[in-house]
Amino acid sequence: MSLTTPQRRLLPLLPAHPGGRSAMTCRYRCGNACFHDAPNTSSNEYFGDVMSQVVSRRTVLQAGAVLGLVGAVGAGTGTPAAAHPVGDGAPGLKFSPVAPNTTDAVVVPPGYLHEVVLRWGDPLFDDAPEFDPLHQTAEAQERQFGYNCDYLGLLPRRGRGNFLLVANHEYTNEELMFPGYDPENPTREQVEVAWAAHSLSVVALTAERRGRRSGGLDAVVGHRLNRRFTMRSEFELSGPVAGEDLVTTKDDPEGRTVLGTLNNCAGGLTPWDTWLTGEENFHQYFANAETVTEAVAAERLRRYGVNEGPSDRKWERYDDRFDVAAQPNEPNRFGWICEINPFDPDSTPRKRTALGRFKHEGATIRLTADGRAAAYMGDDERFEYVYKFVSRDRYRKGDDDHNATLLDNGTLYVARFTGDSPGEITGTGTLPADGEFDGSGEWIPLATSADGEAESHVEGMSGVEVLTFARQAGDAVGATKMDRPEDVEPHPQTGRVYMALTNNTNRGLPGYAGPDEANPRVENKHGHVIELRESDDDAASTTFAWRILLVCGDPADPATYFDGYDKSQVSPISCPDNVTFDSHGNLWIATDGNQLGSNDGLFGVALEGPYRGQVKQFLTVPVGAETCGPWVEDHRVLVHVQHPGEEEGSTFENPLSHWPDGGVPRPSVVVAWRADGREIGSA
Repeated sequence: MSLTTPQRRLLPLLPAHPGGRSAMTCRYRCGNACFHDAPNTSSNEYFGDVMSQVVSRRTVLQAGAVLGLVGAVGAGTGTPAAAHPVGDGAPGLKFSPVAPNTTDAVVVPPGYLHEVVLRWGDPLFDDAPEFDPLHQTAEAQERQFGYNCDYLGLLPRRGRGNFLLVANHEYTNEELMFPGYDPENPTREQVEVAWAAHSLSVVALTAERRGRRSGGLDAVVGHRLNRRFTMRSEFELSGPVAGEDLVTTKDDPEGRTVLGTLNNCAGGLTPWDTWLTGEENFHQYFANAETVTEAVAAERLRRYGVNEGPSDRKWERYDDRFDVAAQPNEPNRFGWICEINPFDPDSTPRKRTALGRFKHEGATIRLTADGRAAAYMGDDERFEYVYKFVSRDRYRKGDDDHNATLLDNGTLYVARFTGDSPGEITGTGTLPADGEFDGSGEWIPLATSADGEAESHVEGMSGVEVLTFARQAGDAVGATKMDRPEDVEPHPQTGRVYMALTNNTNRGLPGYAGPDEANPRVENKHGHVIELRESDDDAASTTFAWRILLVCGDPADPATYFDGYDKSQVSPISCPDNVTFDSHGNLWIATDGNQLGSNDGLFGVALEGPYRGQVKQFLTVPVGAETCGPWVEDHRVLVHVQHPGEEEGSTFENPLSHWPDGGVPRPSVVVAWRADGREIGSA
């Protein structure tokens, strides 16, 4: 990729939109969720204050678990910052950090190269037309890479340097996609292009191009495993909710086949080589919830934020399944985790109902001590919950038929966090007397699924109701309201679980939940990261210890915290979103909605040794874009650059970003590597 002189724009230090993203992003991505009251109006008491007054065998055991976590991961601010050596970083993070900037380009450290692998509209099949932004059709888009790529996963395929890329296409921004777009009167063609631009892609990649420098990748157009899923693709409902009245419609009276998947955000890969993708802000695509007058049904729609009137995209004008007045159960068919087998191009994806329905950021898997699958999930909205599913059956290596049933049978849990410093949380970010935000917690069972049936553990709700309306089930058992729980991922080496809490500017405002030790700042605009260790280091455990690893923001702000590391030696970070890990055990964080006046980026964080808590920025993305993915290997780093140029006032005719090639901005896959071919972050 050739970089000309980068164009720079001044960004406001504090974006006007309360969620941190631009107003345009919030309109198209989540239907302006931050401008509406948070759907969670439950009066859950903060259990850190309640449980601190209860002395029992459980609390004693949990307190022991907290001490075990601290011992395992190193001291917090009890160790003076000066005791941490100042150097060039932990193994895997030995690079010069990228400075905050507003450049309309991808910026990487000195000595590194990068290029675009795939762009929105790039052909995936031999019969696919070349991208023509002035004359897009649904038929063309169905054969091309989709819009706004979010989750990124790589699976190895036969031959060195050959991979299978799996990618979510979360949402569309029609104002940047179509010339002359009228939001009040979209055409059928524009709507059908958007249906085709949503959903998922599977694309073969190779590093075998002759003469290629180490690190680069190319798409293999026409490969037999290449696949596009769109809003016309069939998905099978599986698990206890499949076939139930709550998911039957006039188009699908059996309640087992759904067309399409919506607003797919993050995801994960399983040990049995399948792909899990989470349906997030599905609510915004449906219209006319106000026509539902029956109290229980109306409250269920409200709790998930379904539009009372018309939708922003007006899809209901061209397909009445998006009109709640015509098909009231259609929203219940979205908000699930979908499982795809990318190595079988003829397979039908499944929506796994045993994992519960909410606004899934994603799902990631860790095996329990006895070999069962534990899936960790966050519900990405203000004051929502963190969940875990543990399968009934054990994973069997190489037994595809058996493993295909793992996520249909097991128990769904929701998390309750208890702080160990009651009365000391001021909401300012000031650490309590013990020097850290930490405590214990428990996984509360909601429902157990077995062979197509669901047993409820929530009084007043059936098992099927618990799974379909998991948010209400979490309300009923007193789960802890979190600050937008996004990616929740277990460390592949240590098993510790890391949770990105992106932000919550409503925390502590009148009428909303106040700060607690797991969410310690009022009007939390920068977010934080929690580290969790389950009892006995077993993913099957129902108790855990937790501590906050990072309280994000400007290191000069006293309210920030970097696990006690010298704050003069860290990169500023705001709004953590997606996370991953490298082979050295470092945590990598992608951001969404940076509120420090810089473009979003990708950051490495040391988790072990004397550098623990040091944050270093590896790259930034262009103006208006979000860093998604990410994927970190020894010799390459991949990210999805989502919604470049998505700022208020940007249009197809006058885009505020021209990345990557000039002209209209195009969401894309980017790979970066060291120019000398050596490992990322090596000395």
